[in-house]
Amino acid sequence: MTTLHGLPVAFALTGAKADERTVLTDLIATTPALAGGGRTLIADKNYYGREFESTLAATGFTLLRKARTGENPRPGAQFFKPLRQTIESVFDTLKGQLSLERHGGRTQAGVIVRVLQRLLALTTAIWHNDHTSQPVLRSLTAYDH
Repeated sequence: MTTLHGLPVAFALTGAKADERTVLTDLIATTPALAGGGRTLIADKNYYGREFESTLAATGFTLLRKARTGENPRPGAQFFKPLRQTIESVFDTLKGQLSLERHGGRTQAGVIVRVLQRLLALTTAIWHNDHTSQPVLRSLTAYDH
């Protein structure tokens, strides 16, 4: 999970077969900084289901996602397209500039350490850019050698 500027606020490492909805609800339940309400969560169309959305609503989250095939249009759909580009940009920063997919970890511990390195690097760059009044918070160009 990130802010709109791409600042990581929570994460979970799971196996490929893990249900993303369960991982998200567990992440929210076990991360004290996410407690409270009034947050909007932007997710893809795989984050669906009445029970899942009820669980999110009970924790104070409003879910914004694209409608699935055959589903009625969802509230907030007009915001999804421009915000989705921001999400893809955050993914591209992590995968491209920070080589998240080519981490080189050979053991579970190695993978965890390397993923955490990338998240820390992104967090540090955003924090530094914010504190030095840079126009783009997620820009890593100055650090890309």
